[in-house]
Amino acid sequence: MADYDVIIAGGGPVGTVAGYALAKAGLMVLVVEADSQPPEDLRASTFHPPTLEMLDRLGVLTDMLPLGLKAPVYQYRIRATGEVLAFDLSELADRTPFPFRLQCEQWKLARLLAARLAAHPNADMVFSRRVVHFSQDADGVTAALESPTAIEQLRCRYLIAADGANSIVRKWLGVEFEGFTYPEKFLCLSTTLPLDQHFDRLAYVNYVADPDDWHVLLRVPSLWRVLVSADEAASDADLKSDANKDAIFGRLLGDGPPVETVHRTIYRVHQRVAQRYNHGRVVLIGDAAHLNNPLGGLGMNSGIHDAINLAEKLPQIILEGAAAAPLLDRFDRQRRTVMHNFIQAQTIANKRLIEARDPVAREEYYAAMRAVNGDTDKRREYLYNQAMFKSLDDAAVIA
Repeated sequence: MADYDVIIAGGGPVGTVAGYALAKAGLMVLVVEADSQPPEDLRASTFHPPTLEMLDRLGVLTDMLPLGLKAPVYQYRIRATGEVLAFDLSELADRTPFPFRLQCEQWKLARLLAARLAAHPNADMVFSRRVVHFSQDADGVTAALESPTAIEQLRCRYLIAADGANSIVRKWLGVEFEGFTYPEKFLCLSTTLPLDQHFDRLAYVNYVADPDDWHVLLRVPSLWRVLVSADEAASDADLKSDANKDAIFGRLLGDGPPVETVHRTIYRVHQRVAQRYNHGRVVLIGDAAHLNNPLGGLGMNSGIHDAINLAEKLPQIILEGAAAAPLLDRFDRQRRTVMHNFIQAQTIANKRLIEARDPVAREEYYAAMRAVNGDTDKRREYLYNQAMFKSLDDAAVIA
């Protein structure tokens, strides 16, 4: 007999969205998080309009909105010419009730949902536990949960892996994680300095194109985050040093007093997609299934879209007796197709745009962006695509 209908490995934003959506649909759910509380991960901070629509349908957006900043405008800035190409999601007000990005740290959603899960009669959430092994059979999955003092065996009908880039579940499945890792490291510096006072018309989201020194400036409620590429050969200590921090802000702001930072984070960036998401009674979602660079803010959002898609199908299987294979195969086709055709392609293109070194290619990229920005129809189509609506439209028609 199963202890739960579904066990979810990972209590970040993707795992908690999946858990809460499934609990609301009537399934008995356990969310397992390795940390002692939802981790305060600073990587993702942008929620796109269709994701906000999904959170609204879950009944959590009212609580979420006050935790973030509404950002209808994002900018591409061409450093060499001083051009600012602004894109305003307000132009999509006829297509969505939320024509803006919400700038809000991902951990705030995870903590909000952790509290909802704790109060829901169909859900449990445990911390300081991680799924370290599993075995599946015709009737379900036996999951081994490691606590600080023991290994506990629990039965479920389905196991969802939302346990991140280094997913233990994916590794045990032995599924190919195809793609590549960028040669450079990414460095993120967070500061309370009001960067908007140092630039003309700075938006909350800004992509600054420069072949030698590209950077991204993102505002969240309490901080500005500055993302830059970093030399792979440099040590993490050197990259996080005061000297490097001062050099970065010196190039950004010019001479002045040292800028204080709250966080200095280094990470590697990958473009990888699991060869398959569904594996019988075990399913991969979020970073366990796919990784991409952060330019465009598509990674966490696509993981949440995975979670909602799967949460629409598992109740049909478990509660209504629908055949599992066709529905889970369709989930796999829908989400992997979107990941390959849009998320991976777009994030790679975003990076090429802001770092292009070849002068001919660089001018072609810039000319294309100017053309899109200056044409109403092209700009609306671009906004609709970048906001991730088209990816969901494309997925919906996949049989």
